[in-house]
Amino acid sequence: MTEEVQYHIKVKRGDVGRYVLLPGDPGRCESIAAYFEDAHFVSFNREHKIYTGTLEGELVSVVSTGMGCPSTAIAVEELIKIGCDTFIRVGTSGAMQPHIHLGDLAIINAAIRDEGTTRQYLPVEYPAVADLQVTNALVAAAQKLDFTHYVGVSHTKDSFYAEVEPDRMPMANYLHQRWDAWVAGGAICSEMEAAVVYILAGIHRKRAGAVTMVIGSDIGTIKKKHDPNDMIHVAVEAIRSLIHQDRASQGIS
Repeated sequence: MTEEVQYHIKVKRGDVGRYVLLPGDPGRCESIAAYFEDAHFVSFNREHKIYTGTLEGELVSVVSTGMGCPSTAIAVEELIKIGCDTFIRVGTSGAMQPHIHLGDLAIINAAIRDEGTTRQYLPVEYPAVADLQVTNALVAAAQKLDFTHYVGVSHTKDSFYAEVEPDRMPMANYLHQRWDAWVAGGAICSEMEAAVVYILAGIHRKRAGAVTMVIGSDIGTIKKKHDPNDMIHVAVEAIRSLIHQDRASQGIS
């Protein structure tokens, strides 16, 4: 860990908690911070907006990553340097199975590495897998809150429009074939960040999970308006559970 202010996210050790929620959109940070006690604004540089507060008496933070794996990797790398060890990705996704509908939640237990960033860290054969404790906490929270949810593999990609408008791309057939393969394999959703969060957490021996809300149900179909409160609520309840589990493991009541 370092006392230095990190170059991109503009925070140092002590400014953020060990438990971090990671939305992509800076505009979602205020909505997430509203679930904290004593939340306060910390910093905003580039796409990285940060609020810190408490849950169950523990310091927690929300840090926006921007869209895609490159900026997400920067945020997670710098957060790990200043002591963060538990990450939950909260964002949106498109459904890849016909039984998953708009507004449902996807809890991501692993990710297809169909992006370029993680190949700078590990060979593509190495899987991007969520932490089991974090995943179980997310599932338990969704069950407790009675939200429709699915647990499975996500497709993490670099190009948004190659997914939602593949027919206008020069490689349309290739894109369709790969999409059909992911669907046939059982992937439940497509998004743009989970793979790198999981790879970095694995390399640095940290914990990570993800819950997303489905806002698209078919290729090219996007729900224009959505309420992210269900996924935020699940993520916050999962953090509460992890705090209690961590205290119990340390013999703290």
